[in-house]
Order: sequence, then C-alpha cells, then structure tokens
Amino acid sequence: MMHIPISSLVVSAPLNVVYPNPVQSLDKCSSMAELKQLHSQIIRLGLSSDNDIMGRAIKFCAFSKCSDLVYAHQMFDKMPHPDAFIYNTLIRGYLQCQLVRECFILYLQMLQDSVMPNNFTFPSLIRACCIDNWVEKGRQIHAHVVKMGFLDDKFSQNNLLYMYVSFGCLEEARRVFDKMPQRDVVSWTTLISGYSQLGLVNDAYEVFKSMPNRNSAAWNAMIAAYVQNDRFHEAFALFNEMRMGNVELDRYVVASMLSACTKLGALDQGEWIHGYIRKNGIEMDTKLATTVIDMYCKCGCLEKAFEVFNGLPSKGISTWNCMIGGLAIHGRGKAAIELFKDMERETVAPDNITFLNVLSACAHAGLVETGRHYFKHMTEVHRLEPRMEHYGCMVDLLGRAGLLEEARKLVEEEMPMEADAGVLGALVGACKIHGDINLGENFGKRLIELDPNNSGRYVLLANLYATAGKWNDVANIRKLMNDRKVKKAPGFSVIEMEGVVSEFIAGGRAHPESRKIYAKLDEMLESIKCLGYVPDKDGLIQDIDEEEKENPSNYHSEKLAIAFGLLKTKAGQTIRISKNLRVCRDCHQASKLISKAFDREIIVRDRNRFHHFRNGECSCNDFW
Repeated sequence: MMHIPISSLVVSAPLNVVYPNPVQSLDKCSSMAELKQLHSQIIRLGLSSDNDIMGRAIKFCAFSKCSDLVYAHQMFDKMPHPDAFIYNTLIRGYLQCQLVRECFILYLQMLQDSVMPNNFTFPSLIRACCIDNWVEKGRQIHAHVVKMGFLDDKFSQNNLLYMYVSFGCLEEARRVFDKMPQRDVVSWTTLISGYSQLGLVNDAYEVFKSMPNRNSAAWNAMIAAYVQNDRFHEAFALFNEMRMGNVELDRYVVASMLSACTKLGALDQGEWIHGYIRKNGIEMDTKLATTVIDMYCKCGCLEKAFEVFNGLPSKGISTWNCMIGGLAIHGRGKAAIELFKDMERETVAPDNITFLNVLSACAHAGLVETGRHYFKHMTEVHRLEPRMEHYGCMVDLLGRAGLLEEARKLVEEEMPMEADAGVLGALVGACKIHGDINLGENFGKRLIELDPNNSGRYVLLANLYATAGKWNDVANIRKLMNDRKVKKAPGFSVIEMEGVVSEFIAGGRAHPESRKIYAKLDEMLESIKCLGYVPDKDGLIQDIDEEEKENPSNYHSEKLAIAFGLLKTKAGQTIRISKNLRVCRDCHQASKLISKAFDREIIVRDRNRFHHFRNGECSCNDFW
C-alpha cells in the first residue's frame, strides 16, 4: 500500500463531503468538544492508527487548559502500535496531575510492547519518583537509564541529580555528578542547592569554587544557601564579590539579597539593591515588589515602604498583607486599620494572613475594641474561620490590656481547638506583666510540657516566679533546663553603618573599634544618669532571656550597638538596630533617655516589634 504524507492529505468522502486537513485542525483546536468532533472525523478517514495525528490529539487532551486524561487514555487504548512519543506524552500528562502510579503502569506497558524508551522518557519518570519520595523506585529507574544507554544524556543525568538531592541522598547525588561526562550550570547549581538544604553550606561553597564558569544562577544558588542558613555576612561578602566581577544581577539574586537585608536590618544595602532594580529595568512584579516593601518595613523605613507600595499599578493580596503587617510591627495600629479599610474599598478579598496582621496591629497598639470587632468581622463578613494564630493574637491583645479572665475563657472555653504553645505563651506573658502568679504558673507548666525543647518557655515561667520573688521556683526551672539540656539562644544586636554590618554580643570586644565603643558607652551612661537613669537591677534577674546573665546590663548588646552608632552619626540622624531577643526593661529605659541626650532617633527591631525612640519617648508607649 502506497504511503501518502498526512500533512498533504485531503480526502473526499461519500456525498462529496470534504474534510479539512486533520493536522491543521488539531493545531487550532480549542476545546474538548471540538477535539471529540475531530476525533470522529479522524476515525471516518481511517487515520485512528496514525501515530502522528493521534499523538497530537492525545497531547491536546493531556496538556491543554481543558485537558481530559481519561479521554486521552481511551484514545491510547484503541491504538494498535503507539510509539515512544505517545507513551511519553501520556506519562507527562499523568505526571502533571501527580498521578505517579499511572506513570509507571504506562512505562511497564511500554516495555512489554517492546517500545524503546528515549531521552524524553526517563526525566518524567525520575520526576514522578520525587513526588512521592519513592527512593527505591528512583534507584530502579536509575538502573534503567544505565541499562538503556542514556548515561551520556545530560537531561536524564540532571534529573537523576535532582532526584537524589530531593531524597536527601547527597552521596548518591555526588556520584551521579562526578560521573557526568558533561556538566552544565543546572548540574552545578542543583548540587550546590542540595548541600545547602542539609546545613552543609561549606560543601556547597567548595562545589561553587570548583565551577569553571559561573552565571547568575550559580551565584544565586550559593548566595541563597548562605541566606537560608542565616549566614548573612558570607552572603554579603559573596554578593560584593559578584558585583566586583561585573556579573549581571538577575531578579533571583536581588530577591535573595533583599531577604538578607531584611533579616539583618541592612537598610543601606537594601536601598542600593532597590536602586539597581530600577536602574537596570528588572521587572518589579508583585512578588519582588512585596520583597522590597518587606525589606523597607523590617529595616525601619516605613516611608520608603509606602513609596513603593503606592507606586505599584496593581497590588496583589501579598502586597497589601505585607504593608499592613509592616505597620503592625511598628505599632502603627490605627494606620494599619485604615489601610485595611482601603483594601476592602478596593474590593481585594482579605485572607487569613490579612486578619492575622490586622489583629496583630490591634495587639501591638492596645486597640481592644477594634480587635474584638475585626475578630468577628473576619467570620461574619468574610466567612473566614479563625485559626490558632488569630486566637493567639486575641489572647495577646486581651492579656496585655489586663483582661486576663476574658483571655483565659477564650483559651479554655471558646477555642474550638487545643491551644498551642504560641497561645499559651501569650497568656503566660500577660500574667507576668500583670502579676497573676497563680494563673501564669498553671499555664506556664502546661506550656513547658507542650514545647519542652524551647528555652523561651522555661525562661517565661522563671521570669514569672522572679517577679513574685519565688527564687526557689526560679532555681527549679533552671535546674529543669539543665537536666533536659535546653540551651538559651545568646543575645546579639546588629547595626549597619557606612554600608558595613557589625554584630555585637553582650560584653563582646571583638569589634576592631571596641576601645572607642566602650569609651563612648561610659560617656553615654554618665549623660543619661543626669536625666534620671537608674540601672534596673531587678531586670537583671528577671529578664534572664534577654542577655547572658554574667554580663551586666551596662554591656547589653544593643547598648554597645547604640554606642557605636553614636560614634558614626551626628545629631539629628537615625540609628537603626536589629536584635534577636526582646528588649529588656533597662535597655528600653536607657534608649529613651539616650535619644533625648544625644538628639538621635533610635529605631530598634526586637523579636516582637519595632521601637522608635525619639526625644525621650518610645513609639510603643512602654507597651511591649
């Protein structure tokens, strides 16, 4: 029988009906209804065994917006001799729907029908193994890659490398990498990412250094590894090296570095990156814009955050949430509520994160009635059921306001779920503030048993006992921590000056200008004594989580950072500091007086919120 190319075929059917070219029609198909009509025409034309035409039809069913894998498989089952392309298409379709079992059933059928897999077969099967963390099946597919002669196929090898990395099998991943005859940037960056995902950042850097050629993707993989593992100084050093080498910064690199700036409070570096984005025309999509806004908010620069926010032509839900959350942590509760009202007027539907930020804003600003209103509002108006975090915000709000019985009732009688450590911690913290020892002790003991490896839980109860002068109980808590080998996180403060990020620990003298810093610290403390400063010696005992107890409060990390800031700034300028723990009472009082004595605005970000110290006052109104 003579073969006629399908692409040129026009067939005349009985009654002089002329059917259109089926290939062209399939390429223009836009719905399953249309596809089924074309399928019926293909059957009438006697072309249902043609792999080229049927492959196109199955591809449409598998990958179009109106896909129908059931119909695709029905067409497949009617074919006498489907080829590798058709098998691969259907396998990819099932992979896209994460139907892993069906992928492997098809692969076995493919082998049984003596259809030889090709270089497009194995990547889909390898990715299918990753979905269900199917380690043994992955190793079997690896063996088939070797057996079928695809060891030189870069696409298959890169997918095997990705598979072992996703399994956390770094030794096997390294063996695949070492045996690859050709490695591209994907190969290198996959291995770097694999090492970094397991805290093995040094190994990742060794691979990075070995790369013959590094593009933006490789630099970003290494920088992201440092950022994700909180090794920010190395991230900045590598970023500077990248800039010095005139490597183009893409949107992924700048996003990673903005994240580092956010966590360190490095405003100058963050502003430089933002300027680079604008200067070089990097697309400011919603995700990147939100990252920039988050950086400005968490570096203590709300004005710049609003400038970016207001300049966006369209704002996604994450952008609104970020700006509302930024106002919340700065204690700007009323402004956060007004922005939420703007969001509703713009008919942007809020989500659970929106209301978490709104309730947090109320808690930080002491807006009890407003908080009660929006707690009901999320359910009654927006049909959003409160989650654990929302209850935690309400307990925090009520507790800080001294409404301990209402907070207790919410926890024990009204919540539809068992309170987690966050909710209990908020209640115990409120009991400490207001001196309700019995209630605080009850919930504090429950809190420790619920979260036994978190040092902060023990410290909270110990501070409660210390407030009441129950020193035997304080000693028992410390003994329990020692017996369970629970360690406290050391306190540190970070300050960026002249583009350089410096870190201070309590009593530390590692800074190259430590002599000048301590001299300035002594001058600073003498100056505020004239304004009525008296060291809070009780706080040394009570706030045992804020700094290492062995270091006097005079040498707490934020005092050292402020002294350094005073050395580097002039009157009227702003000093910005980030701290990993809550500000203690002594440092809070000292910071207020320093701002007045030295005419500085001091912005401190602690683990809970921002404090803006200006002219002897704090934005938190001593409510933190």
